[in-house]
Amino acid sequence: MAHFDPHPGHKLLGFLAVAVLSFEASSALAQTNQRSAFPGRRIGGGTRGECASRVLAHLVPGDNVFAPGPALTVALLEGPTANPRPLQVQFRPQGPGGTAAGPGMKRELPPAPTGVTLLSLGSLKASQVWESSFRCAEASELPSSDPLSFVETVSPPALSLLVTDVTVKDRSLQAGLQKLKRLCGSQVAKAELAMTFGLEDVIGPDWPEQLPVRCP
Repeated sequence: MAHFDPHPGHKLLGFLAVAVLSFEASSALAQTNQRSAFPGRRIGGGTRGECASRVLAHLVPGDNVFAPGPALTVALLEGPTANPRPLQVQFRPQGPGGTAAGPGMKRELPPAPTGVTLLSLGSLKASQVWESSFRCAEASELPSSDPLSFVETVSPPALSLLVTDVTVKDRSLQAGLQKLKRLCGSQVAKAELAMTFGLEDVIGPDWPEQLPVRCP
């Protein structure tokens, strides 16, 4: 005799619940792996040459991965120099291997003194690789056969990954960026900036006590 289950819907709901939990666990693991495996560097530049060695830092977590959230705001820090050079930033989709792939958005900002620059993203529907570097005079003379090439500098760019999954660490930095946004056209104390973004080892005593906040 066939057995009749008076509550067949219970088994279905249980199966769906397990499937949802398994999917969420897999997604969380993938996002964790994505964050831990990205070979970025939030501080670009090298050690040779005035332009190439100038401090350029993305205001992101130490693992170089950041979720800007609905505000879609990112920021970078430019250090002291006697001869500012144009700043190039580029956002490109992340490819299967973790590196940038395909065309993206590229922008050049005019030379600027020491300070913070905030940038607004139009949208972020998938992971984007963010690169920033100064266009040094000697580098601008180097030819490139790749029309999408961003390597116009002799030193490594600051390199970060922008993602959509938000962590507690991201929310803390998002709050810091929103505070900076309210200071557009004004200044922020270097000590406060260093503490908020963990840059105590980067911002030195030779920096101005107050840093301008630029929102182009």
